[in-house]
Amino acid sequence: MKPAQIFQQYIWLINTLRRYGHLSLDTLNRRWVEDEVAEGNPLPRTTFNRHRDAILDMFGVVIDCDRSHRYFIANPEVLDDDSLSGWMLSTLTVSGVLSDSVSLKDRIILENVPAGEEFLPIIIRAMKSGRRILMGYQRFGAEAYEKVVSPYALKLFHQRWYLLVFTSRHYATYSLDRMRSVSLTDEDFEMPKDFSPQDYFAEYFGVLTDETPMAHVVIRTYGKTPNYFRTLPLHQSQQEIATTEEYTDFSFDIRPTADFIGQLLSHGEGLEVLEPQSLRQQLQQQVETMLQRYNPSKR
Repeated sequence: MKPAQIFQQYIWLINTLRRYGHLSLDTLNRRWVEDEVAEGNPLPRTTFNRHRDAILDMFGVVIDCDRSHRYFIANPEVLDDDSLSGWMLSTLTVSGVLSDSVSLKDRIILENVPAGEEFLPIIIRAMKSGRRILMGYQRFGAEAYEKVVSPYALKLFHQRWYLLVFTSRHYATYSLDRMRSVSLTDEDFEMPKDFSPQDYFAEYFGVLTDETPMAHVVIRTYGKTPNYFRTLPLHQSQQEIATTEEYTDFSFDIRPTADFIGQLLSHGEGLEVLEPQSLRQQLQQQVETMLQRYNPSKR
């Protein structure tokens, strides 16, 4: 059997148990046959057990059995939307669907990810082996330079890969599409056991992690805009605090960096910042600057 087919069987098992919860092997087998996962062939117990082990090893997903001999995912939290396993599952699920839809290739439009993906294998190798990397980098509008850094974590944000590093003095984030070269060095590094990349980014939206102070942000959304926040929360601190026929208010406890402000502005007239006043004024100034650019008298 081809590796791609085996992967799709793993994905089917995870998604089926995730959707339906506790299922007996007989029920799993019936759905397996109905969905023609293995061209209509049944799911033997030995195959199921091998797949369970492989799913644990690949995704960290534990498929357990209850007292009624029904199988379920014992640790669904590892498949959260912001986890690596969740991202892998989503990516492989979409990949499987698309591979079965070649005839529709001109009708399925994907987002482009800029250059930089070619550096992912060596960066991941460095992270796994605890080796520092020599990175060639060029910021927009600046001279290229080289720097030795310790690769701590990778983050995908708005179609770009970013690398969180420690430079021996401070943390910094670099975009892979602005990297010119990456190579392993002979220098070892050890990431502190008490350091969590998730915690590092927890107070921010996006990848900018400057000294912007924490703030309790309240926004008012109009029209269909509230639905976008409900279906895809902007930040883990997001709370829906007021709902009327005319508007819905949401609150955030966050550091409102440029990434966060840009996201708010992207909703245009469907969103208004209520507090803090300093943030409201900041967005007002940006909107006024934008309006000035469209002032006919300036042409």
